[in-house]
Amino acid sequence: MAQPGFIHDKLDIKLLILYIMSRVMAPIDLPTLTDLALCDSGVDYFLFAESISELIDTGHLSQEEDHYSITEKGRSHSKITESSLPYSVRLKCGKALAALNSRLRRAAQVRAQVLPREDGGFTLELSLDDNDGNLFTLDMLVATEEQGHHLGDSFLTAPEQIYNEILTVLLTSRDEKRDSE
Repeated sequence: MAQPGFIHDKLDIKLLILYIMSRVMAPIDLPTLTDLALCDSGVDYFLFAESISELIDTGHLSQEEDHYSITEKGRSHSKITESSLPYSVRLKCGKALAALNSRLRRAAQVRAQVLPREDGGFTLELSLDDNDGNLFTLDMLVATEEQGHHLGDSFLTAPEQIYNEILTVLLTSRDEKRDSE
């Protein structure tokens, strides 16, 4: 009986991994790479795991802690060989990559970080960027690390709303403020 999917052997899996990694906008972890690579029902997980290890050994991929990224060698080889992947596999990967890259872009543009201070408190750093650079950065003292994480999580869920409300307060004229008091 014929095996399902288009990707069957280790070479095809390596080409698929390089194809995916050349299109991801930031390093990704193994579960994310696995989800992307299993877009074709013919991909065998054990061959996939071996292929990643071999691509690292040959210098096509690099690994820092638990995240993987493509090297220049891997990028150039991917560019040469990508047309050998079936169009339907590339199309399916492209849709999944677009969604992932959107999430990665968002994570890079909206950040909240809690840092310990020398005096025993904590600083919450909030940042909001757009495609042209930083829009907003705010550092604030928080009493506990837990409070910092809570406030940071609130910022991450509605950064544009918080930014707009701060702008509204800053742009309200003094006369309007006095009249409302």
